[in-house]
Amino acid sequence: MLKKSENQSIARTIKSQAQILGGTVAAFWSIEIVDQVLFAGRYLDVFGIHPRDLDSLVNIFFAPFLHVGFGHLIANTVPFLVLGWLIMARSFKDFFWVTLIVTLVSGLGVWLFAPTNTVHLGASGVVFGYLGYLLLRGYFERSWQSVLVALGVGFLFGGALWGVLPLQAGVSWQAHLFGFLGGVLAARWLTPRRPAS
Repeated sequence: MLKKSENQSIARTIKSQAQILGGTVAAFWSIEIVDQVLFAGRYLDVFGIHPRDLDSLVNIFFAPFLHVGFGHLIANTVPFLVLGWLIMARSFKDFFWVTLIVTLVSGLGVWLFAPTNTVHLGASGVVFGYLGYLLLRGYFERSWQSVLVALGVGFLFGGALWGVLPLQAGVSWQAHLFGFLGGVLAARWLTPRRPAS
C-alpha cells in the first residue's frame, strides 16, 4: 500500500505531466484558432520552414506549433499526447531532450532536403521523432519495460511509418523521415551504455 507522501508525489508528477503536455497542445489549438478566425488560415503559416531560406532557419522552432487547418491539427494532437506521455512517464529530462533533438533534426532535414518554394509546418515531425525514440529505445536499452512499450507503440502507431515515404502529395514526408531519424538518434544518445560483459 502506498504511503500518503508517495501518493502526493505521484499526484504532483501526473499534474506536471498534464500541465506540460496539455499546455503545449493548448498552444497548438490556440494558434490555429487565431489563424483560422482572424487570418482565414493564411497568415501564420508563413512562419513554417522554407527550405534553404536563411531567414527561415529560426522557424524550425515555430513550425511545430503551426498547422494547415483543424484536420491536420487533430491528426497530430492524439499521437503527440500519447507518445509524449510515454516518454515523459519515464523521465521529464528525456522528454525535453527528445523533443529538442527531434525538432532540430526534423527541421534541419526539411530545410536542407525539401523542395524549394515550399512551406513545411506542423507537429508531425516531432510525433514521428517520438515514435522513432520509443521504438528504438527498446532495442538500445534491452529492458523488458522498454521492449514492451516499443511493441505496444508499434502495434498502435506502426502503420504511420508509411509516412516517411513520398507517397502522398502535400505531405511533408521529409519532416516525418528526419523526425523519425532524430528519434532514433535520441534513443541512442539517451540510452545509458551497457557495461561490457
